[in-house]
Amino acid sequence: MTERDETEEAVRYTAETARYRDARDISAARVAGATASGTGTGTAMGTATGIGVGTGTGAGPLPPVAGSEGYGASDGLAACGTYDLMDLDPCEVLDLDPQDPREPGPRDLREPGPYEPRSLEGLDSYDELDLAPYDLRAPAPHGPSALSGGDSPGARGGYEPGELGDYRAAFVAAHLAMALLDPEGLVVSANGALAAVLGSDPASLRDQSAAELLDLGSDARTRRAYREVLRGERSRFRCTRRLKHPDGRSLWAEITVSPMPRSQGVLLSLTDVSDRRRLQARLRHLQMHDPVTRLPNRTLFFERLTSALEGSADKGYEGYEEGGTGRIGLCYLDLDGFKAINDTLGHRVGDRLLAAVASRLNECADSDGYARGGNGHLVARLGGDEFAILVEDSTGTDQLAELAGSVLAAVQRPFDLAGQRLSVSASIGVVERAAAGSTVNGLMQAADTTLYWAKADGKARWTLFDPERNAHRMTRQALSSTLRPAVDRGEFALEYQPLVGLADGAVHGVEALVRWNHPQFGALPPNRFIGIAEEDGSIVQLGRWILRTACRQARAWQRDHPTDRPLFMSVNVAVRQVWDSDLVADVAEILEETGLPPRLLQLELTESDVMGSAGRPLQALQALSDMGVRIAIDDFGTGYSNLAYLSRLPVSGLKLDGSFVRGFQDEEHPNRADEVIVETLVGLAHRLGLTVTAECVETAGQAARLRRIGCDTGQGWLYSRAVAPDRIAELIGAAAS
Repeated sequence: MTERDETEEAVRYTAETARYRDARDISAARVAGATASGTGTGTAMGTATGIGVGTGTGAGPLPPVAGSEGYGASDGLAACGTYDLMDLDPCEVLDLDPQDPREPGPRDLREPGPYEPRSLEGLDSYDELDLAPYDLRAPAPHGPSALSGGDSPGARGGYEPGELGDYRAAFVAAHLAMALLDPEGLVVSANGALAAVLGSDPASLRDQSAAELLDLGSDARTRRAYREVLRGERSRFRCTRRLKHPDGRSLWAEITVSPMPRSQGVLLSLTDVSDRRRLQARLRHLQMHDPVTRLPNRTLFFERLTSALEGSADKGYEGYEEGGTGRIGLCYLDLDGFKAINDTLGHRVGDRLLAAVASRLNECADSDGYARGGNGHLVARLGGDEFAILVEDSTGTDQLAELAGSVLAAVQRPFDLAGQRLSVSASIGVVERAAAGSTVNGLMQAADTTLYWAKADGKARWTLFDPERNAHRMTRQALSSTLRPAVDRGEFALEYQPLVGLADGAVHGVEALVRWNHPQFGALPPNRFIGIAEEDGSIVQLGRWILRTACRQARAWQRDHPTDRPLFMSVNVAVRQVWDSDLVADVAEILEETGLPPRLLQLELTESDVMGSAGRPLQALQALSDMGVRIAIDDFGTGYSNLAYLSRLPVSGLKLDGSFVRGFQDEEHPNRADEVIVETLVGLAHRLGLTVTAECVETAGQAARLRRIGCDTGQGWLYSRAVAPDRIAELIGAAAS
């Protein structure tokens, strides 16, 4: 096929397929054919470039053509459809389905498409046209131009070079930048629009590589798709490139390359999309930044964090050679006291305060980054009064600690806003670790946990992530999630520690101590899970089970040893059991169910729970005391020690904390202060009619001194550890014998 054939095909192909040039809803344009009869002028308006022309005189059907004047912006490429405004990929390759009926098929397709006339008058097909090659930029060599009137070649039954000249003129004058390429990707012909974009002239572009002119070989994906189009293996390919004009300005160009039907040539077209890219960039900035502080928002922060972790994984050891450390750091901070300011002074003042805080955070981040010879760190507002500072290629925990300290000092300086001086502080969680193996979720979870520690430790401080502390927290969480079902599964068991009279050495009672036989963590003492149970409310269910099991066991000992003095059962009770359940009703029901006399049941509450009790707790304790149940204060001497409450509460006994008894261990050099305190407490309790039990008695010397002071009972390893029920039965039998 000759060059003019290819030109004709290129222009007709461009005009008729312009409506397909953007698969994402760019408005289409059609070329309208015109019929002229006799002597007159027909008009065909509108192509993808919005150009209209007049045809020659005569009669007969005329194919769709592209003209040379009359730009129609409303129906051309200026009619922009829907774009993905967030798609800022510098190279977008559109690979359309070759079987899509809207798309031109491969150039070896023999059946003409809807854009090809099936026959021309006097000619069987386009393949029968055998015209000599000519330069598209040269004047038309044959006859009068259709633009200048004259006899229409169509009247003679076929296309003459006059119409081909029209095609050539349309190609040259088109506002759409176009070029005809050969199968090797070399420019055969280029129009003035493309030459203007590249800052050259059409003649100088001939025989140059389009890939080099338009940077189509810079990456493997684009290069492969481009080569597939040249070989006829792909129906179309589109990419976006940033081009440098010789005058120094940059422009974004959308480049489309398509094979032409019944031709070995390829049509390349280029559209300036710089305005669209600027709009996309503006919309992206608005979407990715917080409107109050102008900082990157949560979305952009996580995008940057993900990119940093993936980039570190891709670099591997090469990152160290390039000056990177392969580590990443994060300061996650929350303002202390911001809610009070926001609620009292209004959201407007609150927003101004957030903006001022953001400015100081930026200063700290930039100062630290530039001081270490790098760029400033990313500061983002994650929401509310939460901010984050991302440190890429951190040098270690010392850097993050220094940064957190400077941030804390900056935030704590007063803010002068709207004629008021405002003060806030911040709690900061600091995480620094190797980027390899780290995940976004893992890093943020560690930062959030560390921030919680900083607040729990008193606020206005920064806290560094501690793996051991986190492991304890994870274990605590695992226990919390399985605690409630564990009661139903029967994973708990009770052990009993004797309460021995210091005067006679006999066992007077026992304290029930719960153990959790956890399937994963093994046997757990009560201090590992009782606090969790009190926090999540499962202490009510667990406490009811403990009380019923202990009372049932005490009653069984009483039945098995009817002639021996019955042992009283001491059970620990949490104050939440009083608030969240009817403890009095539960105790009454269990005593009736087991048959245990109320006088043989003692309920222990810690000093912090009892002291200050009022309302419902006090009423419940009084009702239990009236029922005949003993009430004892556990760990006495370590809490409030408000002696005034002892005269108001229905208490029958005190249990001295083991910290006082440990002072008696050194018999050669006893702690005189501890001895005086214990002696005073015992004397006071006896004067109030209360019994006294000393905890943590481990040596005979301690027992002897407590006996001299007048303490009633002792509990500790000197007598027995907490043991199974059958061991208590042996102790009862041994005492009887």
